[in-house]
Amino acid sequence: MSLVTALTYALPHRLLSSWARRLAYSTDPRMSQLLIGTVIEKFGVNMDEAANPDPASYPSFNAFFTRALKAGARTPDADRKALLMPADGHISQLGPIEHGRIFQAKGQSFTAAELLGDADDAKPFNDGLFATIYLSPRDYHRVHMPVRATLRETVHVPGRLFSVGTDAVANVPRLFARNERLVCHFDTDFGPMVQVMVGALLVSGVETVWSGEEIPAYGDRVTRKDWRGQGITLERFAEMARFNYGSTVIVLLPRGVAELNPQLAAESPVRLGQKLATLTG
Repeated sequence: MSLVTALTYALPHRLLSSWARRLAYSTDPRMSQLLIGTVIEKFGVNMDEAANPDPASYPSFNAFFTRALKAGARTPDADRKALLMPADGHISQLGPIEHGRIFQAKGQSFTAAELLGDADDAKPFNDGLFATIYLSPRDYHRVHMPVRATLRETVHVPGRLFSVGTDAVANVPRLFARNERLVCHFDTDFGPMVQVMVGALLVSGVETVWSGEEIPAYGDRVTRKDWRGQGITLERFAEMARFNYGSTVIVLLPRGVAELNPQLAAESPVRLGQKLATLTG
């Protein structure tokens, strides 16, 4: 375990995230341009893909970080049976949900019930499939839909804000089931689907296209919102949500509806719109 990961057990997560939020939303041009320039240089951000490629024109670091892509920068897989990759990034892990458990890293796993915050919510995904996608600071930070679906419910599960970097994933037990997260339940033609927006150290802000900012500041209890009957249907490849800083999205699928793309494995670099899985029905 690295020193940084060890320190995250003792660090004041909420306080650090509050400071980071103030910096991210600051419209002081000296501060915002310093942060933007540092991230572009350190992580090699490709601004040629951005709808607005001029770093100096962003009013805040958060505006830069949640930047849109220019038209045609990503395209959905042409196979209509393909479930699409919801984000740019790297595969952390993917595979079957075995006896209700989701693999995190060597020696580490957690249950779907822990991740979703409810045992009944997890039942449709027993022995189903999961994919965990990590978004690094260099990546596009909007999350899109793998398939056309109708929003049924969201569940905000408060928690810690551990880093979701490689070392933390390998060493912090049940990491994704401990961090703060927004669970988004959808109904599709093949049944239920879940996309989980997982927060991380310095990362707790999540905005959705249907409701804006969804994670309340310093929430201390599970908050459920029923969206049934609201007619919130999102098309395949449409934007769903965005992180106000980088983190992780986890997709859950029920048993027997799809096969994961065999070309994908842990640490595979991925791009929004490529094939995540293929429907079998």
